[in-house]
Amino acid sequence: MIGESERIVVIGGGIAGLATSALLARDGHRVTLLEARDELGGRAGRWERHGFRFDTGPSWYLMPEVFDHFFRLFGTSAAEQLDLVRLDPGYRVYADGYADPVDLRPTRAENVALFESIEPGAGAALERYLDSAESAYDIARRRFLYTNFDDPRNLLAGEVLRQAGRLAKLLATPLDRFAAHAVRDRRLRQVLGYPAVFLGSSPDATPAMYHLMSHMDLEQGVFYPQGGFSALIDRITAIAEGAGVDIVTGARVEAIELSGDARPAVAGARFLDATGRSVVAPAHRVVSAADLHHTETQLLPRAVQTYPEEWWRRRTSGPGAVLAMLGVRGEVPGLEHHTLFFTEDWGRNFGAIFGSDPHVPDPASFYVCMPSATDPTVAPAGDTNLFILVPVPADPAIGRGGLDGAGDRLVEETADRAIARIAEATGVDDLAARIVVRRTVGPADFAEDLNSWQGGALGPAHTLRQSAFLRGTNRSRKIEGLYYAGGSSVPGIGLPMCLISAENVLKRVRGDRSAGPIAEPEASDAVGAAGSGAVADAAHA
Repeated sequence: MIGESERIVVIGGGIAGLATSALLARDGHRVTLLEARDELGGRAGRWERHGFRFDTGPSWYLMPEVFDHFFRLFGTSAAEQLDLVRLDPGYRVYADGYADPVDLRPTRAENVALFESIEPGAGAALERYLDSAESAYDIARRRFLYTNFDDPRNLLAGEVLRQAGRLAKLLATPLDRFAAHAVRDRRLRQVLGYPAVFLGSSPDATPAMYHLMSHMDLEQGVFYPQGGFSALIDRITAIAEGAGVDIVTGARVEAIELSGDARPAVAGARFLDATGRSVVAPAHRVVSAADLHHTETQLLPRAVQTYPEEWWRRRTSGPGAVLAMLGVRGEVPGLEHHTLFFTEDWGRNFGAIFGSDPHVPDPASFYVCMPSATDPTVAPAGDTNLFILVPVPADPAIGRGGLDGAGDRLVEETADRAIARIAEATGVDDLAARIVVRRTVGPADFAEDLNSWQGGALGPAHTLRQSAFLRGTNRSRKIEGLYYAGGSSVPGIGLPMCLISAENVLKRVRGDRSAGPIAEPEASDAVGAAGSGAVADAAHA
């Protein structure tokens, strides 16, 4: 245990809230987690109907060392907790204007050969690109991700200063231009540029620093945890419970309670419990892993908001999304576990989402996950589970989804167009007729169900002015003892980033100003000074 045991309330039961709770409890604190919904996971939820089971959000397992590091902090490992499958191919790409799809492979050597087969010279170019990506990822992980940027000496380290010129160039160059310098073939440029969407941005607005993402999917490979991402949430929930976290679901937080006048401090969180009764959970510290905009503008008085509404008016949201969860009778040949559909005119596509006249793009680039290709538990035998994500503007006016086509018009039409494009590409002409389960989700669902800023699906976009220390800070500047975690805070979007955000909150509480991951404990004291020997056992239960 580091320091004195305190009572800490964590708001939000997504992966960031669960991980933050577990880490703080591991340090000996008395932690209560409050989740508004009846289920845990946040965006990483699950939904089941008629034998089909869907992950409702994240579906790419990247940055495996981040997950493994988190588990090792509790004396276990990702290999022990999860049944991970390395996908081959990692994903498939259908690009408009080309007859055949492109399959991205699980290893660097295979992808170098693939690039070379499509464009002579592109193999060597990819080698250089991935060398640069790996170097950028390595320095980012050690200096820019596991840090709160509260010690300038971390940014003045020799390795940072030696690469300062290169890093500055990567920050000043858009990702799409950087990719275009490497390869000419449009499909290959799109493969190198599409990671911007994982970061809630567009390739022309994302700094080339994020080409480090290509190290993950083209060199480390893409993985899938059998049982789906809800299995990952289950494992982290078990670890949190084993560490002693008191998890309360059906607890909708209405306000963060404060004490003091000159320098307000947190006193707890007031919430409505499952019976509608108003309850105050007292706390020395509060960590909000809920949407940052909602936390600041709805749970705090205006005078003590670090990020008031006017701050958000100067920020850029990541995209909204139309989701479609489809249970299909029979198989859908032509799709892989992950399949991407790219439009020919990318500028027009992203302009519709992020431009001055935002609207649902048509045609649209979109993503399809078919986990039944890998996991027999997500669909009845012989049938297909499809999850479609179409990036759209972050605008609740696009509407809500629904069951069996009962969602709002724009949402259902967007889903229908994606289904038709899949049928065209795969030659499965009767795809729509074979759908027996259908649920759609729109931006208004994200706004109403997850309190998501502007109905965005991911969080603030990773543009230059919304990356690293420019993204904000994970503690209130006006309230003592208030911290933030999750994809709408720092370091950013994605499940691995949420795990890192949890560790950075732990550093805040400890007063740890270091950069890089926290040292993993020896096996003998892996559960920390709290002495909860049940942690590892509960994680396996």
